Parts: sequence; C-alpha cells; structure tokens
Amino acid sequence: MKIATWNINGVKARIENLCEWLKTSDPDIACLQEIKSVDETFPRLEIEALGYHVETHGQKGFNGVALLSKFRPDEVHRGLPGDETDEQARFIEGVFSVAGGVVRVCSLYLPNGNPADDPVKYPYKLSWMERLRAFAEERLALEEPLILAGDYNVIPEPYDCYDPMAWAGDALFLPQTRQAFRRLENLGLTDAIRATNDERQLYSFWDYQAGAWPKNNGIRIDHLMLSPEASDRLVSAQIEKHVRSWEKPSDHVPVTARFAFDRLPQ
Repeated sequence: MKIATWNINGVKARIENLCEWLKTSDPDIACLQEIKSVDETFPRLEIEALGYHVETHGQKGFNGVALLSKFRPDEVHRGLPGDETDEQARFIEGVFSVAGGVVRVCSLYLPNGNPADDPVKYPYKLSWMERLRAFAEERLALEEPLILAGDYNVIPEPYDCYDPMAWAGDALFLPQTRQAFRRLENLGLTDAIRATNDERQLYSFWDYQAGAWPKNNGIRIDHLMLSPEASDRLVSAQIEKHVRSWEKPSDHVPVTARFAFDRLPQ
C-alpha cells in the first residue's frame, strides 16, 4: 500500500497536476493540505473519476485538508481535538480496514507561525503542536498503525534546509518549534524519510521567489510520522521531487511511503 502527503497549494488551481499525479504515482491513500476550498466546491468529480473516494475538511480561501483513497474509510474525524474554539480546517483522520486490523491515516496542516514575534500566530502554532502531541499519545495507546502525514511547517534539523542561517529567526526553525516536534517524535514516532534515507539536501518545499527551485534552495517540512506498528510495515519512502518542475506547480512536492498492508477485497 502506498500512502502519500502533498500540500497542493490550491486544489482548483492544481487539479490537472493532481489528476496527473494520481494517475502516475498511483497512491492508495493521498493526504492533501492547503486545498483552499470549501467542501461543497471541492473538485471531487474529477478525482472520483480516477477511482478515488474523497473526504474533505475545507475552508474558504485558505487552509483545508483532504483524504483521497481507493477504498472507503470506516470512520472519518474532522478537526484536531483539544480546542473547541479553533475553527481553522487543518486536520482530518480516516480509519481504514486492512487485513488483520485497521490503519489510521491523518492529513494535517500545521500552522506556519510567522512572523515569530506575532502575539497570536506563533503561540497558536505551539499550542497546535501540543494538541497534536496529546492526540498522538492517545492514538498510540491503541497500538494500531498510525500515520500522521502532512505539512508540518517544521524544519527538524539543520541539514533539512539549504542554509540554516537563512532560517534562524523563522517560526519553522526556531528552537521552540524543533523542541515541540521532538516531543512529538519522542512518543515513539518514526520519520519515514529519515528512516530510509540519510542523504542531505532532501527537500519537499521550494519557494516561488528568488529562483529557489533551480538553485535547489529548499527545505524539508512535509513529513510522514509513523507509529511503531506502522514503521514495522514500512518498506520504502521517497520525495517525488520531479513534480516541482511541472507547469503551475505547488511549492511543495509529494512525499510517499510504501507499507506492507494488504487491502481487504471491496
């Protein structure tokens, strides 16, 4: 089974790229972020025509997450628990039946947090990360395969960006941000890319400005974080960098992983 995450940066603007990628990459489950669409206007017909079931948690103009899957989830949960006043659409969880049990797949879009000295934006980012840690701790107690996939807006290590000094004061790379990510990881989660590849210059995002893509001035902020039960089934993982060279690209590219899960007959 192939599971992927991709910040699409506007699903309507990128629907042709999305459909082409679904056909060529052929993920079983695709987690999308920043769909920038309400549920009612999400272009589901084009995606359903390719054999995918669609679940969305949308928001007009920004944010928004989705789960596209070749088989229907048993359960879908929208919104990250822990703050009933939070109206931003950044989290959706699907529970999928596989041979021998279930796999839980979450598509998440963690807040950017910039500017870091903003009295609202950066505290919201850190609060959201703590809520995610609490959610993950609760789900890990179930001892089921869990995949937290998405745009974390976190550069975990200096070698995950082209120039650490350029990002020193950014909310994506501040010590508090990386410490919060480490607290999440220390619950027992595995970074799929780093579990399978120790190369430097592995990036998933290149800004549209200043020639970042041709210069390979990228950062790695899109992650597949795995519970022990999921990491035990991990076969391979990769960043599908070539998608960044397509016409009208997202500034992010898909991150994918293959697992030894067997789908049940439909």
